[in-house]
Amino acid sequence: MKKYITSIMLVLLFISCTNNQQKNSTEKNSVIEIGSALMDGTNEMTPIIVGEISNQEIWLKYIKAHNDKNLDIIAEINAEDWEGYTADGSVLKGNKAHIEVLDNWFKSANPKWKVKWMIANAAKNKDGIIEQWLTTGNEYTDVDENGNEIFEHNVHDIQFADGKIKKIYVYKRAKAQESAEFSY
Repeated sequence: MKKYITSIMLVLLFISCTNNQQKNSTEKNSVIEIGSALMDGTNEMTPIIVGEISNQEIWLKYIKAHNDKNLDIIAEINAEDWEGYTADGSVLKGNKAHIEVLDNWFKSANPKWKVKWMIANAAKNKDGIIEQWLTTGNEYTDVDENGNEIFEHNVHDIQFADGKIKKIYVYKRAKAQESAEFSY
């Protein structure tokens, strides 16, 4: 009887280890959800998954090109149908239009960005196609026409397609200052 119970216990132990191994293997190969989003044109939340980490290098090259005022590299990284949405509500469309605006801006300003963090993410759009995004935190500095230093915290939400930057949403926050008053 003891041999019979021992045999059953060994079989159960073997089965439980095998099932656990299969479960762990499946979990490693599955997509990891890191959040959710209401994508344009959809009516329900879509899982956000880990995106292509390689887009971080493209963003770093793009920021360096902006800091160096290298319009050729910026144009090379932009998709032809590039779109930009700024924190003040301005919208700019097209690679050529973007380069023209930057060229004019760079003639009278010296903006600089420092990348502080990046999160690669992806989600299915309304057509079921996975879109690649990179959300970044950046420090933006410049000097205004009166010689006053400008400092902002920027969050850029960047859509990538075929290794190019297709769309950028820019959000900003002023430099933190302690004060007696707090407001939204």
